[in-house]
Amino acid sequence: MNIVDKIRMEQVKPDMVDFAVGDSVKVYVKIIEGDTERQQVFAGVVIARRGSGIEETFTVRRVTAGQGVERVFPLNSPRIGKIEVTRRGRVRRSKLYYLRSKVGKAAKVKEAR
Repeated sequence: MNIVDKIRMEQVKPDMVDFAVGDSVKVYVKIIEGDTERQQVFAGVVIARRGSGIEETFTVRRVTAGQGVERVFPLNSPRIGKIEVTRRGRVRRSKLYYLRSKVGKAAKVKEAR
């Protein structure tokens, strides 16, 4: 293991919650407004995960007022306060980009038992 890999492994958050594609999550994002800091919740379905180690990211999709909103979060970002899994989803593929074209109940992911 070279020095670059050692530095990367030091930056990885050790206490990350285990979640997968298809899970419904709440991501608590730290927002800085002037000199105050607050947490804002972005809740939705994880539709993709990519990368590994320090470069790992995940995409969360939610529908707000009939408009789909997707946001990509770096998994090890200091801006992420915590991640809560609200519902485990049962899916058979690693990328759920097909949910973009679905509307209403068709866009739901089945719950894992």
